[in-house]
Amino acid sequence: MWKKEDGKPQGVPEISTAPAGSSPSSSNISSFPSREVPREVPVSSNASACISQGIKIKGEVTGSEDLFVDGHVDGKLSLTNGSLTVGPNGTVKADVTAREVIVRGKVEGKVSGRDRVQLWSTGQVTGEVQTSRLAIEDGAMLRGKVEAGKQPAKAEAHASAAAAGKSSGSVGLNSESAAD
Repeated sequence: MWKKEDGKPQGVPEISTAPAGSSPSSSNISSFPSREVPREVPVSSNASACISQGIKIKGEVTGSEDLFVDGHVDGKLSLTNGSLTVGPNGTVKADVTAREVIVRGKVEGKVSGRDRVQLWSTGQVTGEVQTSRLAIEDGAMLRGKVEAGKQPAKAEAHASAAAAGKSSGSVGLNSESAAD
């Protein structure tokens, strides 16, 4: 049976914040041996991952968290529920898919932001942009194809019904002439 004592990680000693017999004000971190770490280490669950300046990644980067790129990424970048921010020193040559894409550096490739794509004044995008909302600051550069906004529900329903029910090439016909 599992006991509470068994739940402690092995090899990690129990650390007390004050040596025995001393007052709390006299204890300090320097009294810890170098391999021991205080129990309360500040960790932010909202911190985004970072590819900093000087780092180059070639290949596929996937995840569901936020990512800040100030280095170089070449390949494919896919963040299902995350936000991608390309910093002012960042260069991305990749197909990008994320919930939100913020460009302050350079992006070359297909950019797909499910909720929003934002180009800051220092941002440059060359390629295809597809998003619900697009914001471009004065001074930004965008060169390529843009699809922004949501399709009307009627057009989506018609397109899906035509694709599902009619395979004989009558997609462009209205319902009256298709029945003939």
